[in-house]
Amino acid sequence: MRVLIFHGYLLAGTGSNVYNARLAGALARLGHEVHMVCQDRDPAAAGIDARVRVHNPDIGRLLPVYVADEYEGFDAKPFLECSDEEIAAYVDANVAAVRAVADEVAPDVALANHLVMGPAILARALEDRVPYAVKVHGSALEYVVKRDPDRFMPFAREGLARARCVLVGSLHTGSSLWEAMDDPSLPGRTRLGPPGVEVEEFVPRERGEATRRLRALAEELSGSTASVGVGAFGRDEAAVGAALASLEPGAERFVLFVGKLIVSKGVDLLAAAWPLVLARVPDVRLVIVGFGAYREGFERLLDALTAGDLDGVRALAEEGRAAEGGPRGRLEMLLAFLDGLEGAEREAYVAAAARLREQVTIVGRLDHHELAELLPLCEAQVVPSTFPEAFGMVAAEAASCGVLPVSAAHSGLAEVSRTLAASAPPEAAALLSFDLGPGTVRELAARLVAWLEAPEALRHAMEAALVATSHERYSWEGVARGVVAAAEGRVDDLAPPA
Repeated sequence: MRVLIFHGYLLAGTGSNVYNARLAGALARLGHEVHMVCQDRDPAAAGIDARVRVHNPDIGRLLPVYVADEYEGFDAKPFLECSDEEIAAYVDANVAAVRAVADEVAPDVALANHLVMGPAILARALEDRVPYAVKVHGSALEYVVKRDPDRFMPFAREGLARARCVLVGSLHTGSSLWEAMDDPSLPGRTRLGPPGVEVEEFVPRERGEATRRLRALAEELSGSTASVGVGAFGRDEAAVGAALASLEPGAERFVLFVGKLIVSKGVDLLAAAWPLVLARVPDVRLVIVGFGAYREGFERLLDALTAGDLDGVRALAEEGRAAEGGPRGRLEMLLAFLDGLEGAEREAYVAAAARLREQVTIVGRLDHHELAELLPLCEAQVVPSTFPEAFGMVAAEAASCGVLPVSAAHSGLAEVSRTLAASAPPEAAALLSFDLGPGTVRELAARLVAWLEAPEALRHAMEAALVATSHERYSWEGVARGVVAAAEGRVDDLAPPA
């Protein structure tokens, strides 16, 4: 079967990029002929299967994005800041490109990503010639359509009208979509379509083997003199290699954060919680894998905490999202934690925070296959997002490696946590998630400490349960089969979000 995928962005770095790269590979492994329409000029570097044919539409320099970012070779601009003329030109260029690909290869089915503009582009380019499905990742819905429905809702309605099926990663995303679109036919066409895990790549490893593999990766990157990637997805490979080489698996334990360094990912909460963790478990290191507009703000936060400058921390919390170039927005949960620090507890917190910079390593961006080399050496992975997530893919990948994912209890993250908790030892299941609110920093720290201090027998039982559940419930081949069924309109073959 010939499958056309419209993504429109890169194929590495963020969740939807990785989703499309992995989906294309799984479709190719299943024997399908795959055509990917995107803006990635180096798909091999993103790990794209050589059997996947990549097409790059000529859209000029303007690349509309959902969240402010940088892309080398483009003028990346949030959709909300684009003029109507700029959006029309972007859509027209992609429609022409997709139409040309469809005329050339005659796809049997197609997939559009994001609520805007992919579905509208496929609707116009394919008309009724090719059945297609839509994968809603969440960002376009939450950051664009909901924030300016007058401009963007018509595009969303146009794209969904002809879709045979709409895939969402969770009931949360489905419910948010149904409420926003107010289309009575939509729930009946919506099915569960979460991302998957490369279960043969994300696996537990014996510590000695895992250490050797990480050392080899660090050496390979440290020997590079290149800065590779595109825009915000670029990296100084030698610096990344040096950061990995500085880790000492035999002498310390690791807790991992993977995600964009933006305020909505909750990295401020994790930084504030870390002195509480260090006070109880002094040999644990926080490893940050990611990039983004809040990198400088996060560094400033770490410095203020390390210096015991809680007034400086408060000022950064008041500054909030302005630190990453967005509108001002106070970090209320961080402020609530600071408000509760008094007397001897405050003194103890400041004393523990003095070691913060020593016990936090910022690696930068890792490619997906590289992350699989680091994860098996970690004790836990924290997913503290404060904004709705369509699915907790990083949590599922951690579980596949036997690493405890500790996630905020909302949206798609909560659904992954509930799935994993169903087969977990009861005394460990509660450690998988924490609530957002005034007590978040303390709750997060308490769960990490409880896991790091847990008896070995409980830890082994929990790790085995995480691996078994992740491998049973999430695999990319299963995701790929679901996408084909969705595009063909076989909605009865797919599970509804529940």
